[in-house]
Amino acid sequence: MQNLINIPAKIGTYSEDDVLFLLKDLSHFKLEDSTANREKSIQMGGHYSETLPIEYQPSKAYVDLFWRMLLEYKQKVALCIGIVAEQIYASKGDKAVLVSLARAGTPVGILIKRYIKSRYAISLPHYSVSIIRDRGIDENAIHYIRCQDPEGHIQFVDGWTGKGAISLELTKSCRNYEQKFGVKLDDTLAVVADPGFCTTLFGTREDFLIPSACLNSTVSGLVSRTVLNDKYIGRNDFHGAKFYKDLMTDDVSNEFINIIEQEFSTIFEEVDKRSIRKKQEEIKTGFLGMQDVLKIQQEFAVTNTHYIKPGVGETTRVLLRRVPWKILMRDKTSPFVKHILMLAREKDVEVMEYPDLTYLCCGIIKSVKEEKR
Repeated sequence: MQNLINIPAKIGTYSEDDVLFLLKDLSHFKLEDSTANREKSIQMGGHYSETLPIEYQPSKAYVDLFWRMLLEYKQKVALCIGIVAEQIYASKGDKAVLVSLARAGTPVGILIKRYIKSRYAISLPHYSVSIIRDRGIDENAIHYIRCQDPEGHIQFVDGWTGKGAISLELTKSCRNYEQKFGVKLDDTLAVVADPGFCTTLFGTREDFLIPSACLNSTVSGLVSRTVLNDKYIGRNDFHGAKFYKDLMTDDVSNEFINIIEQEFSTIFEEVDKRSIRKKQEEIKTGFLGMQDVLKIQQEFAVTNTHYIKPGVGETTRVLLRRVPWKILMRDKTSPFVKHILMLAREKDVEVMEYPDLTYLCCGIIKSVKEEKR
């Protein structure tokens, strides 16, 4: 293995006791572009990881809705965190090393770490690393983790699954890592919600709103999406990210963590009940969400499945940082889609009833290439 030349970047508003970001600090570079320009670049062959979207600044009404949803569903989120954490602890014990996939996985990893510490008085190592569709996981970050915790058993963590692109990317990356370095990594992805049936390690398969999906960096430690661009990232560097210090007054990252953590002591008994039931179930994957995606692709003549983003979390992302075309909605009355309906109204995006969905909703990205015809 190469000599390690990287150290964790001191970025973000989380305590280092909660997480170490294995990222290169790119805060001094201008990486943002408008949503429209980025969309054209991506659809003309550029890679989404080479630039960053301008951080969406939500309205007061939207932020107020975030707080209402958080307070209403904090116990549900805590319960799902507990179910996942218990599975990790039962499988890997105090040898577990939590490795969150930046950035949606980071708050989830922190919560899992805090749950296990709260219940078992064990503080697991926790890192946040970059994984990028079609480019894989940051191998330099994995090298670092293995050097720091040579006896540890890595557990990858994310927020939720959509159609399974990152789950598949993780499996591919783990296979590549084993071929290159002779080290087998567990590619099982731990998530709060798995509506796409992409993993066996989840809190629920219900497509519900994880409140941290509502916002961008302001609920993820003020850390940007990760960047992999040869102009800024050398062969031996970690993947990069920016620290949005200018958004400090809007940051709710630690408040979000603390509010969920306060629920842990109330859900231990229910977690135990559900964990026992879960052990008796035969849990399969099957990537059932892809059936929805292929049906939508054919029905709406979408040229690329990358433009179809199913699930509450992914639909939210489409509205926050892509150019949306339509939102398909199984049930507009669900409390988990209130923020999506609000964003769609703000951005004048059509919301279409579509009852035959595995997920609650699905976002379709606009094909900007077709506009030129």
